[in-house]
Amino acid sequence: MTGFAFCGSHCTLANAIDAAKELIAGGEELLPIFSFSVSGCDTRFFKAREFCKRAEDVCGRRGIYSIADAEPLGPARPLDFLIICPCTGNTMARMANGICDTPVTMAAKAHLRRDGKILLCPASNDAMGAGMKNLAALAVRKNIFFTPMKQDDPKNKPYSLVTDFSRVCDAFSAMKQGVQLRPLFL
Repeated sequence: MTGFAFCGSHCTLANAIDAAKELIAGGEELLPIFSFSVSGCDTRFFKAREFCKRAEDVCGRRGIYSIADAEPLGPARPLDFLIICPCTGNTMARMANGICDTPVTMAAKAHLRRDGKILLCPASNDAMGAGMKNLAALAVRKNIFFTPMKQDDPKNKPYSLVTDFSRVCDAFSAMKQGVQLRPLFL
């Protein structure tokens, strides 16, 4: 079972659902995990409850909504792999600094306790600004992999990076073999 964690880059959640569908079509079984932002904030893109239900329907199982429910994903109920898609700058900062105060960061901590592999799919308006130090800190960590990413709007959002969602499956396949898909920046 692969954990598929959704974080609060709300404008990219539809792309994340598409990536999850593609993984499932390729034979992966996914367990949805929701950040507090995704499960608790209605936005212009989605109503929180409607999005979570849609993700659960796509994955075919009830999701993880709490820190307590994410903690056993380490030794007690191990995942094979974990994908965080989209992975916000906030989540990357927490992971880079060892903070696990959300269901997603607890799932990551629990998974890394077993030396499990994690694929991060960044979506952050500040990844090339103040957030770059967190991305760099994670890039050199054992068992942390990234999807290729690009600037989505270099003129109007010069510090923004977003995953190339069309490469999530390729990056996941490479990660399973212990390889970082390159080029990392498109």
